[in-house]
Amino acid sequence: MTPVSDTGTKASQKRYLILAEGRSGDPHYGKTARGILRYAPDPTVAILDSTRAGESYEGVPVVATVEEGLPYGPTTAVVGVATQGGRFPPAWRELLKQSIAAGLDLESGLHEFVGEDAELVELAREHGVELRDLRKPPPDLNVPTGENLQIAARIVLTVGSDCAIGKKTVALELDLEARRRGLASVFVPTGQTGIAIAGWGIAVDAVVSDFLAGAAERLVVEGHRRGGELLFVEGQGSLAHPAYSGVTLGLIHGSAPHVFVLCHNAGATEVEGYPGYPLPTLTQLIEVHERIALPLRPARVACLALNTAELDEDEARAAIAQTAEETGLPAEDPVRFGAGTLLEAVLGD
Repeated sequence: MTPVSDTGTKASQKRYLILAEGRSGDPHYGKTARGILRYAPDPTVAILDSTRAGESYEGVPVVATVEEGLPYGPTTAVVGVATQGGRFPPAWRELLKQSIAAGLDLESGLHEFVGEDAELVELAREHGVELRDLRKPPPDLNVPTGENLQIAARIVLTVGSDCAIGKKTVALELDLEARRRGLASVFVPTGQTGIAIAGWGIAVDAVVSDFLAGAAERLVVEGHRRGGELLFVEGQGSLAHPAYSGVTLGLIHGSAPHVFVLCHNAGATEVEGYPGYPLPTLTQLIEVHERIALPLRPARVACLALNTAELDEDEARAAIAQTAEETGLPAEDPVRFGAGTLLEAVLGD
């Protein structure tokens, strides 16, 4: 098996300048920045967003320009936002060029690959820096072989009622809680932010659809090779989403989970960005995930992870209790109240 791309899973010598122009305060389009800040082992020393210059986020200073970020000693500029269509607007190209000219390595998880841009490649060569495309898949992917059913690890996949509601975050919180308890746990990254955090992985939404399940299989096999007896696979898309259901199905069949953790944005009733597209009920979502799992490995939904960020504490606890009553399954917001309840459900299912 060709090794999955790996830049190291522990803290290295990187010091990040996160490029988050206009999006550092946006939990949706700025989720890459937030994920790196919260979970990456390498420190973020500054955030670039001219619309919030002079402020700070999670104790990290926000600067207006690349030049203003340099005194903080960054080594790597990382694109911390999702842009429309995964491409760079004209103003962003200038940010990228300024970062390279300042001697910073550049990491990007967008669909437009910086390593294939002739101008940026030449500029990087002149300044002796590296360009890293986190979303670029390995060239030798293929269909699954069945190895996903043979590894001696318990595989947990986070799935969701919608996109961008916290599937990666839930997987990371569960992995952290498992490792706190001394379990041989590994977070398996399937998207650009997860790769930036963990230092390895495959962005499955950039894989040719025929090979998507094969990429997911390779990821869980790699996670086991890295010592994981408990694998928390980062979910993508949603079976209920009119645009991004395909990536979810390929991930389910390729990773072959033993259990699902169903993620939901508390109070949501429609697909985000698709007015008039109602979300299925939670009980319907549980049923469809369990029915669509591989026949050779029937998977159950073990618990539900709620995103209650928009609720106050009393409302959040009430929503969690209502969800547990509605579904008959354990429910919790692992970011707000800890991942212990969900981990116990995953291990005990």
